[in-house]
Amino acid sequence: MHQGARQVGWAMAVCDDSVPAHRVVNARGTLSGHHGGVELRRALLEEEGVEFDAAGRIPLERYFWEP
Repeated sequence: MHQGARQVGWAMAVCDDSVPAHRVVNARGTLSGHHGGVELRRALLEEEGVEFDAAGRIPLERYFWEP
């Protein structure tokens, strides 16, 4: 399980802007990243109407997608 999450992280780090990587949220409902990426991804999600709680988490039960 942890290996898959690590692979997603590496893929997100190298993908171009055509990939909506800002929509990838960790299991705690928080955004991960570095180099100011968290702030940018949060702003993009908020532009899409995603709301964060006071602790900066996304309520996964509200936004979780299952194919």
